[in-house]
Amino acid sequence: MPATVEVFDPSMCCSTGVCGPSVDPVLPRFAADLQWLEQRGAHVTRHNLAQEPAAFAADAVVKTALAEHGTECLPLILVDRRVVSRGRYPERDELARWVGLDDKPQTSLYTDAVAELVAIGAAIVANCQPCFKYHYDQARKLGVSNEDMARAVATAQKVKDAPARAVLDLADKFLGVTTPHADGSQAATSSCCTPSAADDTDCCTPSAAESSSCCSSSAAQKSPADKSGCCG
Repeated sequence: MPATVEVFDPSMCCSTGVCGPSVDPVLPRFAADLQWLEQRGAHVTRHNLAQEPAAFAADAVVKTALAEHGTECLPLILVDRRVVSRGRYPERDELARWVGLDDKPQTSLYTDAVAELVAIGAAIVANCQPCFKYHYDQARKLGVSNEDMARAVATAQKVKDAPARAVLDLADKFLGVTTPHADGSQAATSSCCTPSAADDTDCCTPSAAESSSCCSSSAAQKSPADKSGCCG
């Protein structure tokens, strides 16, 4: 059940005391701390003696504190109707402890498994076969499923394709026509990677690719990345 925090302030110019030419720096800090509590589910109410004297008179706990200590007991802080602080504005860690909150920072989501998924995506974008094989092995050791790795690959491919689509759209815009890539018909006859072009230039033939590519199967087999990690 969410905690209930009640704050009974001394007389101030406004509900938070953060207006006017000279502001006590403690007041905006405390106002932010109360907002922090509310964001985490606590129910917070605040009363100002100058503006809501009836709230002080109607509350038996506050009335007793005023009778015993006078206005020196203000600000008076109650958590679930129990007095936890009087005469000062507490720090956030105290408020968190009183309402049962842990003020420790959340554990990072960037685990070793996530790092390997990111690396797999980077390998796809970089067209690096040794990188992919290394990080695939590392991810498997960490228990990452093939399904999650496939999602990383698909996401990376979308990122990789986006600039290509954008520049082709830009070409369409400047040229005022639909460029061959749109339907692929002309691209198939003019691309450097078509069978006829490849036969003439060898730019995309398996033998040329294997002899010149750092990520070819033969290069991958010889690459130290397979043993020590291309990114390790």
